[in-house]
Amino acid sequence: MSAEADRAAPTTDHLAVAWDAAVATVRRNIADFTTWYPDDTTTAGVYRPRTPRAGQPEGTNVGWTTGFWPGMLWLVWEGTGDEDVRRAAQRQVDSFSDRVRREIDLDTHDLGFLYTLSCVTPWRLEGDEQARDAALKAADHLMDRFLEPAGIIQAWGDLQNPLQRGRTIIDSLMNLPLLYWAAETTGTPSFRDAAIRHTEQLRRHMIRPDGTTFHTFYWDTDTGEPLRGATEQGHQDGSCWARGQAWGIYGFALGHRHVGEPSFLDAARRCADYFLTHLPDDRVAYWDLVFTDGSGQERDSSAAAIAVCGLYELAEQIDDFDTALRYRAEADAILASLTSAYSTAHDPGSTALLLHGVYDKPKNVGVDEGNLWGDYFFLEALSRRLRLDWHSCW
Repeated sequence: MSAEADRAAPTTDHLAVAWDAAVATVRRNIADFTTWYPDDTTTAGVYRPRTPRAGQPEGTNVGWTTGFWPGMLWLVWEGTGDEDVRRAAQRQVDSFSDRVRREIDLDTHDLGFLYTLSCVTPWRLEGDEQARDAALKAADHLMDRFLEPAGIIQAWGDLQNPLQRGRTIIDSLMNLPLLYWAAETTGTPSFRDAAIRHTEQLRRHMIRPDGTTFHTFYWDTDTGEPLRGATEQGHQDGSCWARGQAWGIYGFALGHRHVGEPSFLDAARRCADYFLTHLPDDRVAYWDLVFTDGSGQERDSSAAAIAVCGLYELAEQIDDFDTALRYRAEADAILASLTSAYSTAHDPGSTALLLHGVYDKPKNVGVDEGNLWGDYFFLEALSRRLRLDWHSCW
């Protein structure tokens, strides 16, 4: 069964209901989110203006999650053709162009999340030259964080910060499509070479023998020697943070799509198989996969939404019919659970699309709340499942 044929299969009403509710929420949020950027997570189910950080005032375009808002707008426009939504998405280009030009809060590997959705997408959809230029500047900044001889992109902070130097995280895989796009756009192979090298280092050192992943890993930046794995947002250094495992499924699968390296596809499958065998009865993961039903811990709906997208991506790249069918069926089951029990389709008071996410449980940040990345990947999952003409932005 081809991917397009699968997407054309009959869908159930609850997916359409969830899509309609999500689109309505995005439309309602335009008025507020045009004048300020929402915070990473909701507070009591409602997004507030982004907290001041990086020397910038409240509501400013800073941090790693603001790109998910234009990402949602483009998904809704592609699915509805609503001109008001397209104009709202297009207005975001000015802000992201200004941010990279003025070098505001760019000491992060999350430039891929930020600029793939906010600028690469309008360039691809509308040929927006300002967006293209901003995305290429962001790709250049991301390349500045590629450290030799370790062959990795540093995740957080100033490159001279001794606490962060040589540290990368599993989330980084999702930032690499910006480098693949920059290589394709400019004809400069170093962008692609860096992305491949980074992915290979993570495949070798961040996946444990049992298929689980470290959240973070340190390298010696002078010798390139791999040092140790750890966690930042997981339960323990040796446990398996659910969102990180979901990033692994999706990120390694995308790496395989871009370069065709079989070991990247195998890495995505190992991450997927562990994730799927450690889900509770309703198929929505607890925030760390060490927890099970009866633990009293919170679910992380955002990890589930990311995993759904990753499983659909993985299924599209596997030649074996039965295996691909199994991953699609698992993705469908998780998505069905999200739409029936976690979406805000029946909670009009919330400004999120998806309830019950977890940002950072060890620091008690955004626990059992909506969050921007969960909303985005939930909408992408629905788009993948409902739209015959859906094309990946990654």
